[in-house]
Amino acid sequence: MKKLVILPVLALLLSVGTKQKSMAEENKTYVPDTPKLSSDVMTPEVLWSFGRIGNTELSPDGKTVLFGVTYYHIDEDKPYRELYTVPVKGGDVKQITNTALNESGAQWRPDGKKIGCLFAKDGDMQLWEMNPDGSNPTQISAIEGGISGFKYSPDQKHILYVKAIKLDETINDLFPDMPKANARLESDLMYRHWDSWHDYTYNHPFIAAYGEGMITAGTDLLEGKRYDSPGKPFDGIEELAWSPDGRQVVYSCKKMTGKAYSLSTNSDLYLYDLASKKTVNLTEENKGYDKSPTFSPDGSKLAWTSMERDGYEADQTRVFVRDMKTGKTTNYSKDWEQHASHLSWSRDGKSIFFISDIHATDEIYQLDLASGKIDRLTDGVHNYQTVVEAADGQLVAQKVSMSQPAELYVVNPKNGKDEPLTAVNKGTLDQLEMGKVEERWVKTVDDKEMLVWVIYPPHFDPNKKYPTLLYCQGGPQGTVSQFWSYRWNFQMMAANDYIIVAPNRRGLPGFGMEWLEQISKDYGGLNIQDYFSAIDALAKEPFVDENRLGAVGASYGGFSVNYLAGHHEGRFKAFISHCGIFNFDQMYVTTEEMWFENWDIGGPYWDKSNQVAQRSYSFSPHLFVEKWDTPILVIHGEKDFRIPYTQGMGAFNAAVLRDVPAQFLYFPEESHWVTSAQNGIVWQRVFKNWLDKWLKK
Repeated sequence: MKKLVILPVLALLLSVGTKQKSMAEENKTYVPDTPKLSSDVMTPEVLWSFGRIGNTELSPDGKTVLFGVTYYHIDEDKPYRELYTVPVKGGDVKQITNTALNESGAQWRPDGKKIGCLFAKDGDMQLWEMNPDGSNPTQISAIEGGISGFKYSPDQKHILYVKAIKLDETINDLFPDMPKANARLESDLMYRHWDSWHDYTYNHPFIAAYGEGMITAGTDLLEGKRYDSPGKPFDGIEELAWSPDGRQVVYSCKKMTGKAYSLSTNSDLYLYDLASKKTVNLTEENKGYDKSPTFSPDGSKLAWTSMERDGYEADQTRVFVRDMKTGKTTNYSKDWEQHASHLSWSRDGKSIFFISDIHATDEIYQLDLASGKIDRLTDGVHNYQTVVEAADGQLVAQKVSMSQPAELYVVNPKNGKDEPLTAVNKGTLDQLEMGKVEERWVKTVDDKEMLVWVIYPPHFDPNKKYPTLLYCQGGPQGTVSQFWSYRWNFQMMAANDYIIVAPNRRGLPGFGMEWLEQISKDYGGLNIQDYFSAIDALAKEPFVDENRLGAVGASYGGFSVNYLAGHHEGRFKAFISHCGIFNFDQMYVTTEEMWFENWDIGGPYWDKSNQVAQRSYSFSPHLFVEKWDTPILVIHGEKDFRIPYTQGMGAFNAAVLRDVPAQFLYFPEESHWVTSAQNGIVWQRVFKNWLDKWLKK
């Protein structure tokens, strides 16, 4: 098993007498010691103590992995992120940074002699480089306003970077004699998105010369355009790709604004040629998402993920490959019903590795380009999250499960076996007793088979009757796979001495497109019956107390709880609804992504001639409040613009007015998620206290 090794303070003197500074030589240690637990049962504090691996990058020679680990300091309510390296063949994991700067976007320079990353040492976020051991940190860019992402060109002649460009006028720009005015003046949609108000800026990709001194400016590929690339709010530098010869850049962009943007998912891939300065749309024919471009090692082909239908954000994510010489494009998912993500070329360019969800686990697949054959390489109770081929033909992959946070593994592509490469959280995990995770298949009302995960409490006693929770998944097309969450963590819920029932109800991926698509425009239909099928089947078990059942969920899962509250016919004794839809009419005119509402609901509530939409609105939970009689905890964040917090207020207020026992946990600084450590722990404590109050009497 590998151990974590922190580099000693480096004080190497150069021949000219200057000191070579290291990113790991500060006195304070930002990586906490492994906690000594007083119990082998998970607590919220333990959950938030785990190191979180991310930003994995394989060195150009395919022999060393660079990655980051984030640790939350609960007392400070803030995260610290440090960088590490580990040989693919195994060996000590070396910490190469130890700062409060939260280095991000770390990547190897193409020659492997430097590591570049972003941090704000004295102001704006800038590009810095260091030696592979963390020594000699040197600032490379001094771009006004800072940058948010970067990529080296393979020939190391240029840098591609992302910068926010202000193109819209604020209220103070419009009325310069009112400098203290605090207002917004809107005339179109998409003025806020997910968790952020439009800040009058747009993400633009720039190209600048590299190796000619400090980078201070570059060529704006979207100059003057009110478009974002990468797209806001979640896309990153993976949406931009260099050709291997360094002569071209491909970027994804949805070239729309306002109302048009809110109604469409049609992003395209654009090729920019450095010499001619011309831009060509490579995917104009496709009307859905086209994203995550990646060139083959020799540059002859371009792969990306694509959805076919405009406005359907949960459409099948397909693998597309374009021959860059002939322009021929091939859909390799044509006869395949699964989704594909995290595309990664083999080192010889003959195949593509990717991740796909199958029967509630995320596995590694390989596409052979010559034959078009797709092979599944792994099979287990886990979720792989990323994959890349190393120099020796082995695969380096990040993996989680319901019982373990992310670690890195080396996977043998011939037999699918893996070996751990890191053990960041082993010291804590070794002190914990995890509950058993069991796969069950339950018969639905229409005689189909549904996979249901059952998570047992640690130290489970089959002779005891346990209160039991039905977990309702969000999305609505999210997956109940082997994910590890820092909020909806199944082991954390089970550690509170509950049985957890997590069904892969209608609307989830991994079981074919018919199963996935049934939920759209049918929110109160078969997927609700699937919930009942799952909990009713488990309620028959001798270790489940059928008189102490609860239902919990967030987002679409929160809607599910609100809907179940008016339809459960006495099954449940407690509910928890986080960021759930309560009133469909209000949701339609206060959310931001109208493509989602139009696809899943079917259209606006005022279109009385649209029978599909009118049926959808008949499922709105607020229409059934007169049947609410079960205690409910409602949770919402004020910065949730996807499902505005007034939806949570409506559910809570209605419950109180109905004399139904209720609580409202409101987070002014949180969005659709809960991301700060102390708020996260408060969330877990209130969650447990509410359920214990009503299910453990």
